Amino acid sequence: MLNNAVIMGRLVADPELRTTGSGISVSSFTVAVDRRFNRQGEERQADFIDIIAWRQTAEFVCKYFRKGSMIAIQGYIQTRMYEDKNGNKRKAVEIVADNVSFCGSKAESNTGSFSREDSYAAAQPAPSYSTADEGDFKEIPEDDLPF
Repeated sequence: MLNNAVIMGRLVADPELRTTGSGISVSSFTVAVDRRFNRQGEERQADFIDIIAWRQTAEFVCKYFRKGSMIAIQGYIQTRMYEDKNGNKRKAVEIVADNVSFCGSKAESNTGSFSREDSYAAAQPAPSYSTADEGDFKEIPEDDLPF
């Protein structure tokens, strides 16, 4: 059997971190995902998908993401039954997040996070080959090529 969900969208509100009675971190939030196609003359529509994250994933989301942040989520779909305030039986469909990733730019997300790739890019200037001349290159005989 296969149950795998991958979505990318924007958070509709700031995620909030809660803790279960046994001390496990949990966060539930909603992601707006644009539909692939829209009818001509109509505004683009979005689906609002409920997500639940547990433990370190929940802590990560609450620490680095805010309302409007672009987020990518990989997880699985889960359904559950519950009773609302009026005693009506309801069914909830949500994605349980296994992996969460940044999608937007740092300026867009305003997280101030810093990754190893960012530090490497800042330390290494982009190579420039505009000043090269023929003396900088040598010809390789065809029998020395690896393919």
